[in-house]
Amino acid sequence: MWNRIYALFVARNLEFMRDRSALAWSVLLPVLIIFVFAYAFTEENPEKFKVGLISASAPAGPAARFAETRYIRFIEFDDAAGNLHKVERHQVDLLFDPGSGRYWINQTSPGGYIVEKLLVAAYADSGETLQRILVEGDEIRYVDWVIPGVIAMNIMWGALFGIGYVIVRYRKFGVLKRLSATPVTAVEFLCAQILSRLWLLVVVNVVIFIGMDLFVDFRMHGSYFNLLLVFTLGCINLICCGLVVAARISSEEVANGVLNLFSWPMMFLSGVWFSLEGAHPWMQKFALLLPLTHVTDAAREVMIDGAGIIQISDHLLVLGISSLILLFIGARIFQWE
Repeated sequence: MWNRIYALFVARNLEFMRDRSALAWSVLLPVLIIFVFAYAFTEENPEKFKVGLISASAPAGPAARFAETRYIRFIEFDDAAGNLHKVERHQVDLLFDPGSGRYWINQTSPGGYIVEKLLVAAYADSGETLQRILVEGDEIRYVDWVIPGVIAMNIMWGALFGIGYVIVRYRKFGVLKRLSATPVTAVEFLCAQILSRLWLLVVVNVVIFIGMDLFVDFRMHGSYFNLLLVFTLGCINLICCGLVVAARISSEEVANGVLNLFSWPMMFLSGVWFSLEGAHPWMQKFALLLPLTHVTDAAREVMIDGAGIIQISDHLLVLGISSLILLFIGARIFQWE
């Protein structure tokens, strides 16, 4: 059994290595994205401004005028202390307490800079004073916040299309039909595909991580082992998603559409590029069903907060259990032809 898995494992690796365009693109794409967001768009906010509002009652006077500003999404919070981390992590651009006139801001937030100007302008002729407070601790740049999501997104593309599209192509050209005549079982074939894609994704993204750290010098406060564990479980989970998609499909066009149907919602709703803070509750709940959400959130907790295994255990459990379920479904519905 293990000899057959190993033979398929080696054959798949050789096939991938010989496709130099695919190998080069899997490395260049996330590098280009990180450079663009690190140096080209750090002075722009890609979404509506978000302001956390600490209010026991409705704002009045200049605070009410500020609350009427267009293109700002005001999110009500009960207290300031429990929500300061959202300012640090660019989940909200500014936190404002109308009752005391205090506001908290992250100096590296481009959105916070704009919103602060609007807040000060609203109070300019009122005679009331504002108290500016910088968030405590190290300020988190947008590039620090976005890099875990970019690496997770690269894993998603490599896992879904590297497995799903390849298996469909095997089926289309009769490779699976020939394999079905050998002693290889469906479980052995799928395990070989998972192992082959897994180590390639891990190695490629480790190289990307090291290379980008040299250029961007982003935050990494947690354990490298914990981060590797998060990305490895994420790879397995997303590979299993690709297996389920490719278990029966024989058309490359259909597979491409289904894989895009899986990948695009994850890219926009998993918090890769922007926080879902203040989004509709059903959207936030739907995001929790997406594996990329758990990979991105767990990676950020490790890299930015230095979280340990216990702190990210909920994400790891979701990824692990859902991987087993997806692998079981993929093996059960898999067809050679």
